Amino acid sequence: MKKAYVKSYGCQMNAYDAARMADVLGREGYAATDSVEEADLVLLNTCHIREKAAEKVYSELGRLRVLKGERKEQGLDTRIVVAGCVAQAEGAEILARAPAVDVVVGPQSYHRLPELLARSREKRVVDTEFPVEDKFDHLPARRNKGVSAFLTVQEGCDKFCAFCVVPYTRGAEVSRTVAAVLAEAEKLAASGVREITLIGQNVNAYHGAGPDGGAATLPDLMRAVAAIPGIARIRYTTSHPNDMGEDLIRAHAEIPALMPYLHLPVQSGSDRVLAAMNRKHTADDYRRLIARVRAARPDIALSSDFIVGFPGETDADFEDTLRLVSEIGFESAFSFKYSPRPGTPAAERTDAVPEDVMSARLAALQGLLDRQRYAYQDAAVGQVVDVLVEKTGRRPGQVAGKTPHMLAVQFDAPASAIGGVVPVRIVEAGTNSLFGQALNEAAAA
Repeated sequence: MKKAYVKSYGCQMNAYDAARMADVLGREGYAATDSVEEADLVLLNTCHIREKAAEKVYSELGRLRVLKGERKEQGLDTRIVVAGCVAQAEGAEILARAPAVDVVVGPQSYHRLPELLARSREKRVVDTEFPVEDKFDHLPARRNKGVSAFLTVQEGCDKFCAFCVVPYTRGAEVSRTVAAVLAEAEKLAASGVREITLIGQNVNAYHGAGPDGGAATLPDLMRAVAAIPGIARIRYTTSHPNDMGEDLIRAHAEIPALMPYLHLPVQSGSDRVLAAMNRKHTADDYRRLIARVRAARPDIALSSDFIVGFPGETDADFEDTLRLVSEIGFESAFSFKYSPRPGTPAAERTDAVPEDVMSARLAALQGLLDRQRYAYQDAAVGQVVDVLVEKTGRRPGQVAGKTPHMLAVQFDAPASAIGGVVPVRIVEAGTNSLFGQALNEAAAA
């Protein structure tokens, strides 16, 4: 049997897409492998959010060129596919810079992989079109093996933030129908999935067609998914503050299966920088929004994204970001130095922040965020929390899972606990996870 090695970079959407491409390849007779050296097909599902992420892909392709040559000397054929957002944005450049690549395919066309692989026998192929047909209609049934799963409900973005390539690589906002999402969710539940994370580039702008033909909201969709037998938990990501309506805020109080965790990117605490980013909200807008969310769900855990060193960012602008972080408090966050992406408005600016200044600011921000994260984890010690067990732990007799607030927990319990929700008393906080003790009733299960 042929073997396929699939590597994914970047966001949860890419992780979902990579899994779906593995399903497509499985239908074509490819078995998954974790060893790139023995793969007959290597697929890189790429991310274009930051420059270094794209360069990592080209570096990987350089290594794959050598591997392909070595396997050819052994009489073995290796096909190389580059998919995802770098493929969408740099299709021709990939072929020019990486002659070992056979197929370049964008994120809206990966359902065509079998056809593209067949065509590439004659000539290297690039497919970065935005096809009329819905790719989800052409994908095979999912082969999910875990307790938690991502489920794409929305793609694309209409916001056009000045730093972001998503509108160009993923296209305009498109939402799947409620019926299509529920059909996939029901199959996931039947395979043993207990937690579903609804994902999209701007998931809270979801507006898929509902059963009555009208547009459904994300809370409407959540309620329908929560009604599926076996589904214990629902999450969603990633959101834009301007699409966080009152109905979604209320959903955090009204839908028991919706976990008390919200990833809501703010990017900066400076109004001047936010305006330059074309975010269309202010820092105080964000503060007021968080206050409304906390009023609806006081125990909610918050996560966010931050960019430091956006062109023109001053020391005062950065201090505004630190002030916002200090005032709000985050359980976790993702923070990065600004990286220009070709074709975006910000890439045309000439007032770049020096690299050493960006590095210093990032270190200061991450230090503050880490202190908040450690404090949040330390506060969990002594609490009894419900842990959805996802897998075996690092050592024999141990299992691992997550709390409703997305904290990772390890504790002693049999593997039979996987898939269950176990009450656990937290006894210690580590750097990246908590350690707990199952209550007696759960440990005996």
